[in-house]
Amino acid sequence: MVTPKKTAPGARTAPGAGRRAELLATAAEVFAELGYNATTVRTIADRAGLLAGSLYYHFDSKESMADEILSAFLTDLWAGYQRIEEAGLGPRETFEGLVAESFRQMERHRPAVAIYQKEARRLASQERFRYLADSQERFQKLWTRTLERGVTDGSFRGGLDIPIAYRFVRDTVWVAAVWFRPGGRKSAAQIAEQYTSMVLDGIATHPVAR
Repeated sequence: MVTPKKTAPGARTAPGAGRRAELLATAAEVFAELGYNATTVRTIADRAGLLAGSLYYHFDSKESMADEILSAFLTDLWAGYQRIEEAGLGPRETFEGLVAESFRQMERHRPAVAIYQKEARRLASQERFRYLADSQERFQKLWTRTLERGVTDGSFRGGLDIPIAYRFVRDTVWVAAVWFRPGGRKSAAQIAEQYTSMVLDGIATHPVAR
């Protein structure tokens, strides 16, 4: 089992952890907005109000910044998923928990989620970011296992096409990073509840049997 790295190799230890965290947050917003390839160290430094040389005092490259941003997100995500999986819940409750945890992490790491969605496949071709592909595979296995358990015990309907259901759930949940903003009209928990209700119970009314 591959665990995302908590710190990027090559990242320099420097005083001012708060300032370093601010720079990572700025870098995450720029990567999410402009894309990884279009973003330069100078772009991030300009957005942070620094000279590019000053940014190198904290990070040795934009790769280091992207690595830390994505690693922090995946480490938190998998810690949450693992707690849910180890809780011994039924398939439906596990499903609901995974959706809720996904939105909780989206609220905490929204720019990182956008970067992951847009850039993971491209970055995963680099050795440094190989853990992104490992995480995607692990993600698919977890959700597929949950769906299969639900079909087996009758929580989910028989005949469910598991690969299609997995892709539907994955895309339905994570595409929300495009529009979701923390502090909006609905909290992450409220949106997760709406999502699970629509996915599991549908949006159509069910006629009362006569």
